[in-house]
Amino acid sequence: MKFIAIIFLLFLSYHTTAQPDNSEFTQKVLKSNVIGKKITSGVWNEKGDTETNLTYLGAVKVKNGKTYKIMNSIWTWGISGRVTNRILIFNDRNQYLGNYPITDSENLPIALKKRYLIFKNNTGSIFKVYLGNGIPEKLYQKNTTEFNYISDFQR
Repeated sequence: MKFIAIIFLLFLSYHTTAQPDNSEFTQKVLKSNVIGKKITSGVWNEKGDTETNLTYLGAVKVKNGKTYKIMNSIWTWGISGRVTNRILIFNDRNQYLGNYPITDSENLPIALKKRYLIFKNNTGSIFKVYLGNGIPEKLYQKNTTEFNYISDFQR
């Protein structure tokens, strides 16, 4: 009986913290091709319902001819309203390739222009990450004299 109770608790904890499958919603946003507009699915509440906000930033064609589609994702979950932020990367057929986890939603990019992913940090400074050579394994923010690490690409 103890074993069954443990399995039940493990299942319950996984069920309450695992990110829902939003692939249909994500595909809908990609196919809409609306750039820069936040689109919401669900409504977060303390009862366990979650909310996902997606913002499609556009597509970038890189030097090797591949095209990547870039999207911000903000997922609100849990009784305390925790937030998981990611930059989602797709290919030209809307297939998910991976993401960059971002700790603070204010640090998500604000636009994609001319092969540059554009960020505006908490101090109001604008910085750009060049994507013309492809999707970098690591994102860095360039300050006046040094590069600061942002995130690793996760497949």
